[in-house]
Amino acid sequence: MNTTDTKSDLESLGFKPSVATRIIRESKILMVNKGFNFYDNSKLGLVPKKAVEEILGFSLTFEKKSA
Repeated sequence: MNTTDTKSDLESLGFKPSVATRIIRESKILMVNKGFNFYDNSKLGLVPKKAVEEILGFSLTFEKKSA
């Protein structure tokens, strides 16, 4: 299970590119506000899944259905 998200991960879930970019940007701001200054980097496009879920307000964990 992947514990980080990128813009392309969010796009694969159905978010439009501009919305995915906005979610990543807001997640980075959230992480900086929590004291993780590492995320204050314009070249970094990887954020923790928990930060994305906190921004969105719902879980991105999906269970696979058995056939």
